[in-house]
Amino acid sequence: MRKLLCLTALLFVASPAIAGEVNSLTAQEKKQGFELLFNGKNFDGWKQSGNWVIEDDAVFRADKGGSLVYSERKVPDNFELRFEWKVAPKSNSGIYYRPTQYEYQILDNDGHSNGTNPRTTAASVYFCMAPSHDATKPVGEWNTGRIVAKGTVIQHWLNGKKVVDFDYNNPKWAEHVELLKRRGGDLTARGAFLSLQDHNDPVWFRSLRLREIPEDETVESENIKPAAVPADELAKEQAKVEGIEARRKQQEAQKNK
Repeated sequence: MRKLLCLTALLFVASPAIAGEVNSLTAQEKKQGFELLFNGKNFDGWKQSGNWVIEDDAVFRADKGGSLVYSERKVPDNFELRFEWKVAPKSNSGIYYRPTQYEYQILDNDGHSNGTNPRTTAASVYFCMAPSHDATKPVGEWNTGRIVAKGTVIQHWLNGKKVVDFDYNNPKWAEHVELLKRRGGDLTARGAFLSLQDHNDPVWFRSLRLREIPEDETVESENIKPAAVPADELAKEQAKVEGIEARRKQQEAQKNK
């Protein structure tokens, strides 16, 4: 009997449906309606320019050429995306999941210049909402990521920690929403193809799983407090966004000539 119990316990731990193998769905994820977007073997359903390759069951940005885009269907308005990612030293990338500037930032926080501003660190809603804290693993190790978005609620998870959680209609986040808007982002936008960014740096992704969140499933925001942005970084933000606005005006002026 003891041997039988030990064998049963071993099978329980090792079972792919429970443990969750790379590029696979667990039994629970299948029940929840998740779709596996990348099988670890080919680029079926994806579009690119040949600069992304498959390496050790992961997609790897190997050269210049643009983003890797899942083209089978657009991201649902209400959805959950689960994925794994890792970076090389000083690498920068991102996952774009809604139109305009909707980005889950991927970054080497310690090695890249964006790491000095919490609003542009890993797992932030880039240039909008900082994570509550840095939950990244050391460079070269796999991180787990998760995006949950329903209605006006946006949540970003990193390595099992919910680090971003806000309702963009809540007046307390008006300054954050306005900052992204000035950069060119619109948090009300919907209907984009999922895009893995080519930012000219090495980055790896795997185990990309997507599901549509049903109408009767509730997603409530805890409105987690983001990490504070230092005064010098706030000044840099303003200078950057003012430059963007100035270039935009110049472009519009040229079009109207």
